[in-house]
Amino acid sequence: MTTLDTPVGETRQMVRVTVWGLFLNLFLAALKFSVGAVVGSTALIADGVHSLSDMSTDFIVLIGIRVSSRPADESHAYGHGKFETIAGFIIGSLLVVAGFYIAWRAGDSLYMGESIDPGYPVIVVALVSIAAKERICQITQKVARRVGSVTLRVNAWHHRSDALSSVIVLIGAIAGTRGWGQADQAAAIVVGMMVASVGLRSVWRVLRELAEGSVSEEEQKSIIEAIQSVPGVKSFHKLRTRLVGREIFMDVHVLVDGQLTVSEGHHICSAVESTVAKSMARSINAVVHCEPYKGPGETPQTASG
Repeated sequence: MTTLDTPVGETRQMVRVTVWGLFLNLFLAALKFSVGAVVGSTALIADGVHSLSDMSTDFIVLIGIRVSSRPADESHAYGHGKFETIAGFIIGSLLVVAGFYIAWRAGDSLYMGESIDPGYPVIVVALVSIAAKERICQITQKVARRVGSVTLRVNAWHHRSDALSSVIVLIGAIAGTRGWGQADQAAAIVVGMMVASVGLRSVWRVLRELAEGSVSEEEQKSIIEAIQSVPGVKSFHKLRTRLVGREIFMDVHVLVDGQLTVSEGHHICSAVESTVAKSMARSINAVVHCEPYKGPGETPQTASG
């Protein structure tokens, strides 16, 4: 039976939450286009375009998840996890583009002195969009934390960016009913830059992973504590970690009593691998090398690459 904490179970969770987001974006895009066309709200139609862009990222996520979940083969000995990372880079880049586009359009509208008065139907649609997209964002973030997926984390922020663009529409609609026809453009510039900032941070995290960056300090601390807790380990050095999609790859040299047999040393190495695996919230692929301990002068080295 496939459990939710296995790689297959994690992939199913990721696919499920992404498909939910895809159909939600389809519904919201249709709603925004239809209401926007009826009441003549260009802001709501633009928001519908944003929802369509979210749909495209959902497709990219699904492709990335499917490809990255393939087992290792001769051409990709370390698995296909980097494909998920690449998908995260594409989504983060789209966030940057969407954010700057929102800000540019709003600034252009403000410069042209345009006035927007969309009316109460747009307020209702904006509220529905905000509630729905914030909810799917929270659900996606929860799954992303559970499986350790950078792609889902970025896609969750893309959902939130759509909610923020709906906030812009809401502000503009309310301001329009009160005669403040240009308030939404000013808000759009601020939120657009916020969305672009989120995208830039997401792209930076992905690039760091592609550049073989180490795991977080918290995860590295957990690894060190797990190694030190194994009976028979005198010390360790040459600890290195890196990420391949959702999986951590780690190698370390542990120092043991030089009088132990090969079998006893191997048993300690196996214990280190299993203890480290149990200490981590996500999947880890550990390679442990055994060396003889020469004395108290050999201190742990925690540098990783």
